[in-house]
Amino acid sequence: MTDSTPPSNPLEQTLHTARALVLADLAARDVADAEVVSLVEASVTHRRWWVEQWPDGLEYVAGLVAQDVQDALLERHGRWPLCPVCDAGDPHALEVEPELGPDPRWVCHKAGVVVARVGGLGG
Repeated sequence: MTDSTPPSNPLEQTLHTARALVLADLAARDVADAEVVSLVEASVTHRRWWVEQWPDGLEYVAGLVAQDVQDALLERHGRWPLCPVCDAGDPHALEVEPELGPDPRWVCHKAGVVVARVGGLGG
């Protein structure tokens, strides 16, 4: 008996993982409505094209999708995700770090702490 599963496509696997990570963070903060999911899909589509142009950027896709969605939400809904660490002062959003690098994390620059990996806001 042979396995009829087609070989995995690294680009599609990476895009699927990025989508899942960002959706998990959105769901953890109760903002994963249909309009927001559409923002994720738009980012994934754009990043598919981006990686086709620059294949070495494959490992940066999750952080870039998170940043794309964060920017789109800022324009439509306000800051996201809000920092859960700082209790005093004005509410502020976490930032993705590194801006262009592997293993993206949500960071509070005000407190100087890593809050979670992208995809880990619910944990």
